[in-house]
Amino acid sequence: MLDGGFLTKKLQQRLRRYPLASDVDQECQRILGLSALADTTLLRIYYYDAPPLQKVISNPVDGFEKDLGRTQRARESRALQEGLELLPNFAVRRGELLFQGWKLGDAATRQIQTTPRPPGAKDFVPDIKQKGVDLRMGLDIAWLALKRLVDIIVVVTGDADLVPSLKLARKEGVRVYLEHLGHSVSRDLKVHVDLVL
Repeated sequence: MLDGGFLTKKLQQRLRRYPLASDVDQECQRILGLSALADTTLLRIYYYDAPPLQKVISNPVDGFEKDLGRTQRARESRALQEGLELLPNFAVRRGELLFQGWKLGDAATRQIQTTPRPPGAKDFVPDIKQKGVDLRMGLDIAWLALKRLVDIIVVVTGDADLVPSLKLARKEGVRVYLEHLGHSVSRDLKVHVDLVL
């Protein structure tokens, strides 16, 4: 089970570009090749993310309009998700992105705190929240465990929000493995898995 936002961020840091479907597949093959998974059979690779936001937004300071669906990042994200859908043994599960207005960007906030000035148009960034991705991951973990469809679930994430569903899977006798791709993760997340890969 792949937390798409987490995985793409980690792969992007490693590759220094936005990952392609083939990069995600290659990372999955690397994980499947680990000795802890040597005698296992793959049911499916679930990839969880939200499609790019299709919305035109206007900057509150200068009124400049930006079509979020036409950005480079939106094109790359769409291509990645559509590419994964076509790969064998992949299932793409989608949440949604919600535009919740504008906020001061982190860099602008730090600047204004050290050198007070009125904020300008470039200081504001869209406030976009992802909804439903963790919920879908959690529900699928619970479903796979309760239906006894798998013996092992490998979760690629850094998100401790999944702990309740991981605990349920373990109570149902499913072994849960965590791949965090070298990311610092909470003790709580490590405690509720059987093995950190």
